[in-house]
Amino acid sequence: MNRPLITLLSGLVGLLWLLPLHAAPVYVDAAWLEEHRGDPSIVLIDMATDSTQYQRFHIPGAVYLPFGALVQQRRDRVKLRVDDQRLYQVLGYFGISADKHVVVYDDMGGLNAGRLFWELERIGHEKVSVLEGGLVDWILSGRKVEAIPVEPTRVTYVPTGSEGRDNSIDFATFRAASTGGETAVLDVRSREAYIGNPRMPRSGHVPGARLWSWDGSVDFEQGFKRKPVPELMASLAEAGVTDKNQPVITYCRSGHRASQSYLTLRALGFEDVRLYDGSMLEYEQVKAAPMKAGPAP
Repeated sequence: MNRPLITLLSGLVGLLWLLPLHAAPVYVDAAWLEEHRGDPSIVLIDMATDSTQYQRFHIPGAVYLPFGALVQQRRDRVKLRVDDQRLYQVLGYFGISADKHVVVYDDMGGLNAGRLFWELERIGHEKVSVLEGGLVDWILSGRKVEAIPVEPTRVTYVPTGSEGRDNSIDFATFRAASTGGETAVLDVRSREAYIGNPRMPRSGHVPGARLWSWDGSVDFEQGFKRKPVPELMASLAEAGVTDKNQPVITYCRSGHRASQSYLTLRALGFEDVRLYDGSMLEYEQVKAAPMKAGPAP
């Protein structure tokens, strides 16, 4: 074997050590979860609409984590993620340690699960997956549920030191990126919210932002699963997004729906996706920040 080839192979082997040894898929399906449900390396998290739903029935072994545990509200009513130390406390309280494979689901097409997925990617948690179709598809496929609450085994979450994704931006960074022209900005609210209300002085969307409503990615008639990849990519193309390497920012009203869109984009293979956590609740309060009404970007 010649020397240049040996050097190349040595370099490739070195790069492998930089990658996670057991990278988890963004989505797992019900059959996969059924097969792995007893695996002690997995922590199953239920983020259904509310605790009442969890108490009625949930997937056996799932621990309930309320969406509210992941956010905090400022005095100006803007909702943002909790700080990292608080997040580590929350994760540990619900039995999540850094070495666990977290599988999370909800009953709303990933609306809540996407938030935890975003947070765990942000802090460099290596193994996190979302259950395709969540609780809805699990039930429709005839699988077992239970009503007995699961008490989490509390642990201490110690970050591994792995570099997390740069997937969160503040107002100043968002303003700069939204006017730079290189970043695709996606407004994932409803069409009505995007167009705006003429009776309201501050309504509409961020100039240049394209409409890509979060619920357009979910097939509510087929177990709340994602729509087929070709259909999702076609809808993104209509919004002017075709390059998976292009930087993309998602925003909504409070950062809630935008985290579901973050999840969808990551599952499609987009690498540089960021969430503007303050979203319109913060943006519209800044009088100098421009807004545009109507259907055009």
